[in-house]
Amino acid sequence: MSLTLSIAAKAPFVAYPALIAANFVNTSDVDSSILIEFIDEKSVEGSDSSVKLVSAGKTVTDQVEILSILAEQFPSVLTAELGNVWSKFAVDKLYVKNFKELAVDLEKLDAHLNFKSFISGYSYTTADIAVWGVLRANALMGSVIKNGVYTNVSRWYSLLADDSRFESVVEFMIKSVNDLRKSAKTAKNGGKKETHKANFEIDLPGAEMGKVVTRFPPEPSGYLHIGHAKAAILNEYFAHNYKGQLVIRFDDTNPTKEKEEFQDSIIEDLALLGVKGEKVTFSSDYFDTMYDLAIKLIKDGNAYCDDTPLEKMREERMVGEASARRNRSVEENLHIFTEEMKNGTEEGLKNCLRAKIDYTAPNKALRDPVMYRCNLTPHHRTGTQWKMYPIYDFCVPVVDSIEGITHALRTNEYRDRNPQYQWIQKALGLRPVEIWDFGRVNFVRTLLSKRKLQWFVDKGHVANWDDPRFPTIRGVRRRGMTIEGLRNFIISQGPSKNIINMDWSTIWAMNKKVIDPVAPRFTAVYAENAVPVKLLNVPAEAYTEEKPKHKKNPEVGNKPVVYFNELLIDQADADLVEGEEITFMDWGNVIVSKVNKEGDVVKSIEANLHLEGDFRKTSKKITWLANTSDKVDVDLVDFDHLITKDKLEEEDNFEDFLTPETEFHTKAFADLNIRKLKTGDIIQFERKGYYRVDQPYKEGKPAVLFTIPDGKAVSKYGKK
Repeated sequence: MSLTLSIAAKAPFVAYPALIAANFVNTSDVDSSILIEFIDEKSVEGSDSSVKLVSAGKTVTDQVEILSILAEQFPSVLTAELGNVWSKFAVDKLYVKNFKELAVDLEKLDAHLNFKSFISGYSYTTADIAVWGVLRANALMGSVIKNGVYTNVSRWYSLLADDSRFESVVEFMIKSVNDLRKSAKTAKNGGKKETHKANFEIDLPGAEMGKVVTRFPPEPSGYLHIGHAKAAILNEYFAHNYKGQLVIRFDDTNPTKEKEEFQDSIIEDLALLGVKGEKVTFSSDYFDTMYDLAIKLIKDGNAYCDDTPLEKMREERMVGEASARRNRSVEENLHIFTEEMKNGTEEGLKNCLRAKIDYTAPNKALRDPVMYRCNLTPHHRTGTQWKMYPIYDFCVPVVDSIEGITHALRTNEYRDRNPQYQWIQKALGLRPVEIWDFGRVNFVRTLLSKRKLQWFVDKGHVANWDDPRFPTIRGVRRRGMTIEGLRNFIISQGPSKNIINMDWSTIWAMNKKVIDPVAPRFTAVYAENAVPVKLLNVPAEAYTEEKPKHKKNPEVGNKPVVYFNELLIDQADADLVEGEEITFMDWGNVIVSKVNKEGDVVKSIEANLHLEGDFRKTSKKITWLANTSDKVDVDLVDFDHLITKDKLEEEDNFEDFLTPETEFHTKAFADLNIRKLKTGDIIQFERKGYYRVDQPYKEGKPAVLFTIPDGKAVSKYGKK
């Protein structure tokens, strides 16, 4: 399927709806893609429009029609709005620059979005794409969103802006137009029109559609954490964006640290993340090949065996001194490597194999780095077959080349070792591989070192690698992070080269956008000093009504709500005075007749239900729970960071910055619906926040629920 979207660079903002729709297609898994071209004219050739789609020989310049065509051709990616009412509304009404005129239509849109997450239905349609695209192009919208006059519009607009498929077109368009203008200034092409064609994503050097192969090479020495997730998702994202392949390769060259347990957990976690490679391989599959190539290095005079004591070797490398073993003969090096080191003899154990590069190089990574070392620990796949193993710096460039990797995407902490990577491939005559560096993601008060995380497990500070205080995939998922939220966060960060130290609120706020539209709403009251409320004018017989679990999303279903004349409310809500009128949420207004206190603690309240009252006139809206035998005991658990310092320096000992108390339990009562919840269910307790069920309710044992941070709320019961 051949499609081309042409955009006039003199008026590119007008084309946002078409650009966004094309981005949905180009970042999906469909087999076809849309070519985007920017042309340095006021309108595209053959029309007076700033945007044109050519599909199967047909030319279309109306954006509403363009959206319909793309939805028809890519139904798995785009959903058409029935009737195109809102798409036409956007194109006809919302481009205006007069605020008074715009305000009339924004009020209409704001009213339509009341109790709705999307313009039509329960997910994106071409209506959302059209309206958001037009508003994004309107210079007035910045102040409109900032002032928050149209609450529903602002909420909806921000929700879409957090999806990289929407906002990324802005940067793409600006970059493309700027590049076009630069190239137009220097072009000497006989007066022909200058056209700039580009993709939405980074320009991977030498990348060809359908031929890109990336890899994710985890070491099976621990569980995947959020930093690994970024590497995995970015490698998968760019492989699929170029219609290429992803290889998942276990870098299993250090038997001392590696276990099948970690290997299996990595496969499971990648599956949870939705990361699937075209094949799974192991560095140990290539031990024979790497051994032969190491011999080639020795024979070519590019490697030598060295038995210099470790501390002295480090000192020599630091000051740029040659090793006394650097000029060993080829024959002696071959004997030590193939006889002593390979067989793990006493003499072999003293030696390592070092590349012979430049011991005085300003880049210390080139100062004769170690390529092989002995290790007598049995390997979890090859057993005792090998007594020496290639180190990561030798293994990766070799296996990347052999496996057909075209682009090695890795964090820029390896940047100094890139010349070493390239030297190894050149010295061995291997096919070169392009390297793309991206910045690692760090979080405040968080350790990502597997060695340090293992310390917390070994010392009993946490139960295991899936502890909700851990930054592992299993840890953050147990805390309530969704896969969609995690992927959205990582894609939104993109392949930036900047190393950032982020606050966790950013990722949790993105997760909230995923769970809020679908999390059922229930009720809980803190057990400590819970206040009994007697409704004097309500019959002393409980009854049940069916209510929606989510007022804005009927697809979530209904729930039974128990109504009774004896209720419980939180102590924090009980600061009331006699005669005061308040609102009991989802029931009606109540007039307080009596408040019984002991000191500052409210012990009980008597009141009368006043359904004739107007909830809009009350200042207090209170959650309540029927005090019946079917209410459920729950244990609400909140957590703090494991360390107290935002960013540890190299000289810091993390053990000096341990948070004294990191787990907080609060007893509460919840409504009867909690009895049916399963492990992993995510809910919201009204006015308390989001929770994930860690242990379902069992008779005699409370349900255990973990708080899910929402990016801004402060714990109401944990000392933080």
